[in-house]
Amino acid sequence: MGTSLYLYIYRDFFETRDIEIMLVRIAILTLLIPLVFLYFLKVIGKIDSMMIQKVEQRKMPLAFQVMLMTLLLLSVELYQSMPGLYLFFLGGMTATLIALGFLFLQKKVSLHMIGMGALTSFVMGISLETGENISYLIALLFVACGAVASSRLLMKAHNYTELTLGFLTGLLPQLILWRFWL
Repeated sequence: MGTSLYLYIYRDFFETRDIEIMLVRIAILTLLIPLVFLYFLKVIGKIDSMMIQKVEQRKMPLAFQVMLMTLLLLSVELYQSMPGLYLFFLGGMTATLIALGFLFLQKKVSLHMIGMGALTSFVMGISLETGENISYLIALLFVACGAVASSRLLMKAHNYTELTLGFLTGLLPQLILWRFWL
């Protein structure tokens, strides 16, 4: 979602073909390959379900995600042509490493809330950089954060601490990276 929004807002700076290639590349590395990997782990019995409730079972998928994000970040083209998007993914990889660190402390954090926190702060950064008033979108994202957190509580997937840690784990790396972006 962050990539789509970034490329939509900055669409005048890129050729349509470049946008399409970047969207496909990012979709493959951040959606398709991770889903196939999770399915593979389920089939071979390394995880009980796609929800991955157990702390020990979360380590391998998160480490794999860090590897995929590293491949994405090694793209010189991304850094040179889309520095804001590059820093968004750097913040995402940082948040994933923090979540992995929590697992080694036997503490799980909400990956859903990491994503929501990162996306919300990224959209705020886009608004600051462009000067566009997208406060309606930022407000909608905060409402979505509440909806995601509520659903995770109702599903008994997380407690308040795990949700809060997840949100902060996604939000803070993005905010720190604003220094290099804005």
